[in-house]
Amino acid sequence: MNSAWNRLIKKRKKIEQTLYDETEINSNKQEISKQLDENLKNIKEALGNSGDLAIREFKMGKPSLHKVALIYINGLADKEIIGSFIIERLMGNVNNTESVDPQSPSQLFTYMKENILTVGTVKDITDWNKMLLSLLSGQTILLIDDWNQAISCSAEGGDLRAITEPTTESAVRGPKESFVESLITNTAMVRRRIKSPNLWVETMKIGNFTQTDVAIMYVKGIVNDKLLTEVKERLSKIEVDEVASSNTIEEWINDDTWTPWPTMLVTERPDVVAGNLMEGRVAIFVDGTPFPLLLPATMSQFFQTAEDYYMRWNIASFLRLLRVVTFLITLLGPSLFIAFISFHQELIPTPLLVSLTAQRQAIPFPVFIEALLMEFTFEVLREAGVRMPRTVGQAVSIVGALVLGEAAVLAGIVSSSMVIVVAGTAIASFTIPHASMMDAARLLRFLMMVLAASFGLYGVGLGVIVLVAHTCSVRSFGIPYLAPFAPLIFADWKDTLIRIPKPFLSTRPRLINQTKIKRTGNTENLGPSPRENQIKDNESKRDSNET
Repeated sequence: MNSAWNRLIKKRKKIEQTLYDETEINSNKQEISKQLDENLKNIKEALGNSGDLAIREFKMGKPSLHKVALIYINGLADKEIIGSFIIERLMGNVNNTESVDPQSPSQLFTYMKENILTVGTVKDITDWNKMLLSLLSGQTILLIDDWNQAISCSAEGGDLRAITEPTTESAVRGPKESFVESLITNTAMVRRRIKSPNLWVETMKIGNFTQTDVAIMYVKGIVNDKLLTEVKERLSKIEVDEVASSNTIEEWINDDTWTPWPTMLVTERPDVVAGNLMEGRVAIFVDGTPFPLLLPATMSQFFQTAEDYYMRWNIASFLRLLRVVTFLITLLGPSLFIAFISFHQELIPTPLLVSLTAQRQAIPFPVFIEALLMEFTFEVLREAGVRMPRTVGQAVSIVGALVLGEAAVLAGIVSSSMVIVVAGTAIASFTIPHASMMDAARLLRFLMMVLAASFGLYGVGLGVIVLVAHTCSVRSFGIPYLAPFAPLIFADWKDTLIRIPKPFLSTRPRLINQTKIKRTGNTENLGPSPRENQIKDNESKRDSNET
């Protein structure tokens, strides 16, 4: 039996190796050939004679003896740049190369690179695989017959989505722009906010087949070097064929895979990224997705919004506390209702208990089944509203909730009090700013309902204790998830569940930033600050009045 199983494993590995050998782009051709026709043939074979592969052949040199080929991918390259700055320049200099020996392709290669091409970036390529990767990245390739080097011209373009307003993190007074799918555009949007040479961006490619561009952004001198080293090390260990979105990176490098809590902050706002970078965090951008990752993350960050910093501190503090309360309602609302109705009726005021009992006289299901049925129905309506077309999704959600809720009450399937509890819980969940934290609360709510139906308030209490103990053990790149509450750091409370006025936010989080704690910067040679000048003026006026 074991021998048969081993033969089956060996056969499967052989089949997989054969498939990889057939589909792998990186073939045995490690160097570019000197023959132009052979290079063009190999490129067509490597790309499977793709219909979006564009090749333009012409001759250059006096008297036009050298064959030249221009290669690019339709849709990945900008045709206006190719036409105006590459083809037009090349064709205009076909017979204007008196200084070039027609018998020397190397001189023509150098002349084209230094005197003809006017695009932003021009590179020499001698490796076959790098040439293919540059071509598939949207760059334009120039090949010369009888020469084993290629020229890579930066002409990336194509149709991209324009910058629009944020859809998941809207703000009344904040900026009205969000990230897009272009990596270069996203990093530029952050640079517009942090105009410092210390804002560094390091890029790498992850994915054996997709070769997705991934960028690490941080502020040199503020970021913790140990954190930066850990991030780079974890990214370098990713071995995967495809990187479709930032979620792939998140699942590969997070500290705890099995926790329900999100350990990295996902945002679509450039101002949020800029603010977190100035606190010493690291941002990871993935080409093709408008949602970069911010790390390390603490639980209090998921109850903060960008608009908290565009309104008065007292209003922002009130709204943050309101979000925490609604989070607890989302997590414990149905379970507490089940526990009180099933096990602890003596804790309910008598008039309310009589009303609830009268409502439940015709209900054929226990309160747990009733709550489970309503929660499941609402989750189905929520998912249907998200997946359906925008023109009918909202109408289906509203009409479905109203019609089904009222019909269920009239039919005696559920009580009206249960509809109120489930609807109130659902509305409370939408006040949580970040979808990842809201999804975690929705998932844990069902577990708390099971504990409440089994043990009453004792089960709810046990579930809360276990959940708090688990949350205390969660780390985000070595930073405790409940910081600055566990461990207790009073100095960092000023921008967590409440926000004090900005003049008093003079320090960065101590666990995240250990290099430059103060936000005020180095002012040794800058003279007195405006605040110090104002104090001196007031003192001088007071002295003059006293005199």
